[in-house]
Amino acid sequence: IFGDNHGNYTHFFERECSLQRRYQKVIEESPSLSLTPELRQKMGDAAVAAAKSIRYNNAGTVEFILDRKGNFYFLEVNTRLQVEHPITEETTGLDLVRLQIEVASGLPLTVTAKDVKQAGNAIECRICAEDPANNFFPATGEILYWDEPAINGMRYDSGVQSGSKVDVFYDSMIAKVISYAGTRNEAIQKMVYALDNMPILGITTNKDFLEELLLHQ
Repeated sequence: IFGDNHGNYTHFFERECSLQRRYQKVIEESPSLSLTPELRQKMGDAAVAAAKSIRYNNAGTVEFILDRKGNFYFLEVNTRLQVEHPITEETTGLDLVRLQIEVASGLPLTVTAKDVKQAGNAIECRICAEDPANNFFPATGEILYWDEPAINGMRYDSGVQSGSKVDVFYDSMIAKVISYAGTRNEAIQKMVYALDNMPILGITTNKDFLEELLLHQ
C-alpha cells in the first residue's frame, strides 16, 4: 500500500506465494495464481482501509493469510517495502522505491490502483551464504569469484562481488536474483538457467538448493 499526506491511497500486489525455510522466504513470485479479480479487489480494499484507519502516509506492506476456501485473514503490517518488491516492479513497470521517496518527501501519489496494469510473471530467489547439505549451517569466508550472467529479463540486486568477505555479523542473504518473462514456466526456466550459469566460488551458498526447488513439480 501507498498513502500520501494528501489523502490518496493505492495498493499493488507483490507476490502469489512464497516458499519458506525457518519462517524466512527464499522464493517469491508474482502475480497470484490463487487470487481471482474479485478476491484481489477485496484484499486490496482491506489493505487500504487499514492504512486509512491509522492515517498511514508512506509505503507499507499489509500481509494476509489465504486459506483453501478463499478466505483471507489479516497477519501484519510492515511499514516499509518488502525484500521481494522487485517482482512487483518487474510485473508493473513501476519504480516503488522512487514512489516511496516521493511520498516521504510530501509529494502526492502519481498512480492509483486503477492505473496499475500487471503483465508477465516474475520470480525472486534469495541467495544465502549457508550450507543446505549441513542443515543450512551458516557459511562464511571470502568470495573468490562472483559473476552475474547478462541475460535478458534477469535482474540482480546484490551486495557482494569478487573479493567480498562474508561473516557472521549480518543476515545470510547476499543477493536477490529476479527473473521476468511472459509466462510462469518461462520465468522459472530463465531463473534456473541464470542460477546454473552464475559462478560463486569461495563460499557455500544455497544456489543449487534453489534450483532443486524451482524444478520440483
